[in-house]
Amino acid sequence: MGARQKVRDLLTVVYERRLARALEGAELPRHVGVLADGNRRWARASGFEDVNDGHRRGAATIVDFLGWCDEAGVEVVTIFLLSTDNLSRPEPELTPLLRIIEDVATDLAGPGRHWQLRAMGALEVLPPETAAVLKQAEEDTRDRLGATVNLAVGYGGRREIADAVRSLLAEHAASGTTIDELVDALEPDHIAEHLYTRGQPDPDLVIRTSGEQRMSGFLLWQTANAEFHFTDVYWPDFRRVDFLRALRDYAARHRRFGA
Repeated sequence: MGARQKVRDLLTVVYERRLARALEGAELPRHVGVLADGNRRWARASGFEDVNDGHRRGAATIVDFLGWCDEAGVEVVTIFLLSTDNLSRPEPELTPLLRIIEDVATDLAGPGRHWQLRAMGALEVLPPETAAVLKQAEEDTRDRLGATVNLAVGYGGRREIADAVRSLLAEHAASGTTIDELVDALEPDHIAEHLYTRGQPDPDLVIRTSGEQRMSGFLLWQTANAEFHFTDVYWPDFRRVDFLRALRDYAARHRRFGA
């Protein structure tokens, strides 16, 4: 490591400590969502021929990120790993990516971990082996006391809302409610009770890496009142200092919820 890099690293540590002190006593998010974006671009920019090297490096960042969330007292983390649209990627990229996601789920569910995992998405559209790994990770961590970690795999925001409405209609049909009765009684909370995140607080803060400033269908219903933080950093390079900056940005905003 060169002298300049050592100086940069030292300055980063000093800056991190300053940011952490500034956040003491600040209002911090209970639920953080993250679009872990930029893995493929990171791989290309780093000289790798296989973009899955970026996905592997990005997977390694997830454990660090969850540790930083623990430090901040975050109760729920939702990580967007694979959309339904991503399933149309070429097989030479998609299959290794699915194996990486399976490894992430297995790692987070392993001994010594404390997070409670929840598979979030349309698991029926995934290969059976991937769905099985996600379900097993969820089962193995059901009684853990740490933060809830939603792994959004095979996820699409519009599909989630459609699934919620479908579930709501099926529930009322089973109880004998007529369509006219449902139309008269229907409230937004009734749909929220059937979302993949039912029982959880809505996201307070959503972070997207890689410089993109769009939601790509992520938690369309739940982010109605969320704060957004966009950073140019590719996900594999996302550091604790970047997370603290996002928290500082969040803490500085006055959340009025329309009032």
